[in-house]
Amino acid sequence: MLNKFNNLKIISNPIVNQSLCTLRSKNTDTEGVRLAARKLTRILLYEATKNLPQKEIEVETPIAKFTTNTINPDISIIISPILRAGLIFTDEAVDILPQAAIRHIGMYRDEKTLKPVWYYNKVPMPVDKPAKDYYVYITDPMLATGNSLLEAIRLYVEKGIPETNICCVCMISSPEGIENVFREFPAITLIVAAVDSHLNERGYIVPGMGDAGDRIYNT
Repeated sequence: MLNKFNNLKIISNPIVNQSLCTLRSKNTDTEGVRLAARKLTRILLYEATKNLPQKEIEVETPIAKFTTNTINPDISIIISPILRAGLIFTDEAVDILPQAAIRHIGMYRDEKTLKPVWYYNKVPMPVDKPAKDYYVYITDPMLATGNSLLEAIRLYVEKGIPETNICCVCMISSPEGIENVFREFPAITLIVAAVDSHLNERGYIVPGMGDAGDRIYNT
């Protein structure tokens, strides 16, 4: 069923699988969850950034001059974690992309309606260059219903940033959430480490890892 989504990338390798096992286990303590999450997010972010445009530049090594590729310095990169669980991506993202701006998005899920409720939005309009030169990475460990991710994507699309420049990075997802996101925004890219069975009646991913925010931040 999910094969129809060309922009869905499910990343799997032994390190990803080991990290997922650690995250999922109810016996893993907070420290273990954080370490596994950071290891996993680094792998996912490396994959996500493959869409960044590159530029040829001349570099002089101690031996010789030569032409090579680097990330185009003329673009702007935004890392946009959905608070609070999405923050676990931030440290790794800043290490990988020190030139990126961090733009937090604050939403919590209404447990009755399963709809996102905004409480923080300080994402400015693009001003220093055209919107087409912005590349956005929205991070959230769990893609359950997809409602929060949809709100975050919509925020950037309404600012003029092309869907093709938006990449969402999640650890564990549900089929329902993936369908929901691609139904409205088919041109975004979605990077995940696992697609689980389904959502339960409370909107939690099964088997999942429980509440990602609680497990990451020991609450």
